Amino acid sequence: MIRFDQVHKRYPNGRQALGGVSFDIAAGELVFLTGHSGAGKSSILKLIALIERPSRGAVLIDARNTATIPARGIPRFRRDLGVVFQDHKLLADRPVADNVALPLVIAGVPRREIDKRVRAALDQVGLLGKERSAPLELSTGEQQRVGIARAVVAKPKLLIADEPTGNLDPELALEIMRLFKRFNEVGVTVVIATHDHHLLERFAARRIVLEDGRLVEDHPPAGAAA
Repeated sequence: MIRFDQVHKRYPNGRQALGGVSFDIAAGELVFLTGHSGAGKSSILKLIALIERPSRGAVLIDARNTATIPARGIPRFRRDLGVVFQDHKLLADRPVADNVALPLVIAGVPRREIDKRVRAALDQVGLLGKERSAPLELSTGEQQRVGIARAVVAKPKLLIADEPTGNLDPELALEIMRLFKRFNEVGVTVVIATHDHHLLERFAARRIVLEDGRLVEDHPPAGAAA
């Protein structure tokens, strides 16, 4: 599903974020990107989501080179992609249901179908009944679950998350990771950037280790799943 072929990424300020990174991720895999801050994890996710483009090399999603996708084609490309951010990026002036519905509204899905899908997504993350709550009325863990519901409401084939447990205590972090594992178990490809070694040890998943913009280790799944 995902292929990086000798990908380099240099930002306009001259910072070299990635230097010749190559890997393949198959459909249905659960993969952790790990490494210290600045190792290149977020840059990889931005390239997958077409937030950024590679300076050199090729990024292929579903065998399609993202370099061939014009700017006007990015919204359609992202319909098959769910993104979860560390800081939620929820709209504070809109209730939970409207936040979750946003990808469907952008895609032009009929209102009746939106309502049904929003309820289903909130049910999946254990927040059914919170539709009219304001994001700021929720706990940090609940806000992150709203972000996950928004990411999966369009039923994407690929789900990526950038440090989704970075602001959570260990118990809540484990709860959020179990949610990702549940989505993976029904066939969603999941790629998570994290430096939380405790969580990495709890979940049997492949680990791609980055250091200074280069892939230094690629561990197959091992250990006991949480």
